Amino acid sequence: MSDITTHAQTSDASDNTVKADFGNKARTGAFRGGASGFLYGLGDDGVPTQALINGAHITNASQKAPYGTQHPSGDVLEVETSFFAGYGKDMCIYIQDYYPDWAYNGGVRPGDTRTYNLKDGTFTETANGVWDYLEVIEFVTEAVATQSAHPERYVFVPFNEPDGGNWYANWSKIKQQFLDDWKAAYDKIQAVWARHGLGHARIGGPAHTQWRKDQSTDLLTFARDNKCLPDVFIWHELGVDNLRTYPIHYQEYRAVEISLGISPIAINITEYGMLLDMSVPGQLIQWMSLFEQTKIDAQAAYWNYAGNLSDNTARPAGANGGWWMFKWYGDLDGSETVQMTTPSTKTADRLRAIGAIDTDNRRATILWGGRDGDVALAVTGLDTALFGTSVDIEVRQVVHCGTEGLSETPRVIQAARKIDIASGGFNLTVPGCDLYSGYQILITPAQLRDVIQSFASQTWLISAEAENLQISNAKVFTHSPTASNVWQFLASGGRDVGQFNDPGSRLDWKVTVPKDGSYRLQVIGSTPGAPGRHALFVDGKDQGIIQYAADLALTSTDRWNYRGSAERSVTLTSGEHTLSIRASSDGVSKLPGSDITLDKLFLKYVGDGEITEYQSTTFRLRGGSKLDWGTDDTGYAVLVDQGAAHFYVTAIERGYYDVGLAWSSSGPAAIMLSLNGRDLPIPSVDKAGRWQSGLTVHLAEGINEIVLTLSTEVRVQTLTTKRNSGADANAYRVSAGTAQVMGSAKFAAIDPSAGSNVSGSGYVTGLGGGSANALQISRPASIGSGDYDVTIVYANAQVAGKHEYNPQVVDLKVSISEAGDLVGSTRLRYTYSWISFWQKTLPVTLKTNDMPVTIFSSGDVGPYIDAVIFAPVQPTRSFTSPIV
Repeated sequence: MSDITTHAQTSDASDNTVKADFGNKARTGAFRGGASGFLYGLGDDGVPTQALINGAHITNASQKAPYGTQHPSGDVLEVETSFFAGYGKDMCIYIQDYYPDWAYNGGVRPGDTRTYNLKDGTFTETANGVWDYLEVIEFVTEAVATQSAHPERYVFVPFNEPDGGNWYANWSKIKQQFLDDWKAAYDKIQAVWARHGLGHARIGGPAHTQWRKDQSTDLLTFARDNKCLPDVFIWHELGVDNLRTYPIHYQEYRAVEISLGISPIAINITEYGMLLDMSVPGQLIQWMSLFEQTKIDAQAAYWNYAGNLSDNTARPAGANGGWWMFKWYGDLDGSETVQMTTPSTKTADRLRAIGAIDTDNRRATILWGGRDGDVALAVTGLDTALFGTSVDIEVRQVVHCGTEGLSETPRVIQAARKIDIASGGFNLTVPGCDLYSGYQILITPAQLRDVIQSFASQTWLISAEAENLQISNAKVFTHSPTASNVWQFLASGGRDVGQFNDPGSRLDWKVTVPKDGSYRLQVIGSTPGAPGRHALFVDGKDQGIIQYAADLALTSTDRWNYRGSAERSVTLTSGEHTLSIRASSDGVSKLPGSDITLDKLFLKYVGDGEITEYQSTTFRLRGGSKLDWGTDDTGYAVLVDQGAAHFYVTAIERGYYDVGLAWSSSGPAAIMLSLNGRDLPIPSVDKAGRWQSGLTVHLAEGINEIVLTLSTEVRVQTLTTKRNSGADANAYRVSAGTAQVMGSAKFAAIDPSAGSNVSGSGYVTGLGGGSANALQISRPASIGSGDYDVTIVYANAQVAGKHEYNPQVVDLKVSISEAGDLVGSTRLRYTYSWISFWQKTLPVTLKTNDMPVTIFSSGDVGPYIDAVIFAPVQPTRSFTSPIV
């Protein structure tokens, strides 16, 4: 049995205690990171953005076969560039997704009725003596062999859920047919690979809907005897109880291998989790802990549409709470995992954790979630030779804020300096944990820096659950993860406020704010399929509108439950206030689309520019960079020697930010900074010293990737961002109503009563079909040649085809040309409604000073355009100066 023992968490802790043993004997292997996989997480090139892909540390994915028609996006050859540009290792292909229907081919195993063109997948309805699906397998494999830049990184999955109505459901009668078909598919794939001199093709399966011991045993026995064993063994873990049953299934599978004399095969659970797990940090960490313990790969299930990392991103470029949980998990790359002990319970959902130690960086981490109330951390095994006799700790929280709710950079909620570890560890209680939040503790050698002061200096923020506020003419609804209807997205705190459908519907929040100035109110809620509005009152006075974009509402499982966020500023004086969110401005007439589910509210002071500090303890380091815990007066640093440090910085509001670096050098040095793939200059230094560098840059809404590289060894202490709204005057905005239209493009007015979040009176429609049908922009003198961020404010509700439960959304093409030359292109993801507008920012380099810029779509259908904003990426020079 020793060969199938997992590194599972033991379960003898009290019901609120996580025990982490970082000792050498408690190490459980190199961090695998395999749980950061997604089924149809990628839509098309640019959907999601490269920053979201890289930050989530995606290692494996399953996508549609070339020429596939199951979904309108997700083709492997369309998304492989962005996947492999990050951390991508294994790209799986669902070959049966060639078929347009679900179940495949109407649920019936095809015969020989077609003749396929093996070059492009087209066919005629003529038999040719070859099993139709075998031809599909051949041209799909041929396409990857000849068109992929990395064919060696693919895993072919010839059958998907064969037990679930996909040709082989009646196992007792059709077992031999499936086994014969498995062999035929296996041999065909290998033959194509051999034809191109590619060696052995990796093949995965059987990809059952659930763990099936008997059928898996039958396949492995047959495959062993017929030399067609899968390279990756696949099944799915879908169900409300599977957090409890997966470890049992894993043990049973490994036992089958041993009984058959088969060496361990890699495992990929290519579909895991329910709707209630997606975007919820406290749920996702439970799955991650199980898969990391068993050192396998796994992919979040695809319940909605392609291109949003299985509901773990927000808007075109933003993070929700689930994305940050994947980011934290990916940050463990390069570590060793350690033995964890968590509470014993017979329920599926429970407190679970991952512990990892990075000896090169002298950093220990625990990630946990899945419990309400206090959580006690019992840390042992910290080597004083590695950490010293005392450590600093930082505890961060990432909250659940809905699927489309923008999440800011996780905040420190607890910090302590110079905790004595002479005995090898310490005990710490983290009070008031939230069931649906995720938590991270970083443990590092004690330094001169004051982590407590850094914690205390964070920008002021409070939050409240909508159901706990004063409610008028509305109703509280409960969303339980253990309810009979598990097909739902979870609400923060398990409850939300709905039936906000009366002129008297209102939500009152009493707050006490620390100072005069500007605050950002963020409302997490769900607008079912169309934009909506609420009135905001402060102390009884009307302060205008809270404008919401649309949220997904195509099915009953997401309508009212697929939650996004709305943000607006409000000016407050220090002291107590009552913020009132109302369905009506006058108490008589409801605002359009005001029947919105309300889940959670945040209020944050932003009057000083909303400074966010990224400590070196959180840096993601690559290429030889490492943390260096020196004892000089800087207290701590990042040692970068021909390596890189990666940052994923948040901009809740698109616009200009001041980016600051605190660093030191032992001689002449230079820092290179890349923002979303574009290099920006920072002045070098010609001597040793302590330095501060700064530059003003344009950040897109959501997550922006900053990468620092250096010409020589330097120490970077912190990176900070601060909103610089005064620099926004450098940007040039063109509204739809003022742009010149060409061809079939035209301006369309919008009904003011529609509740749209359009910025003006209408939008440009009729794009599509190429550059003849376009929006053309004449440039002012301020927009000359150079590097720009071009932000397109757009709507896209295009769908193609029909599926049982997956919304068949289309990522619409948009291109930008200057003087007839293409200077930029991207895809624009779904916005749920043709009158609901989001924004996508893409890098563009303009080469002339005055030629007009044209916005068009090469697709049959183009997006609706509300506005286009040109923003110089770096409007002023950067600086480097001594720290005095």
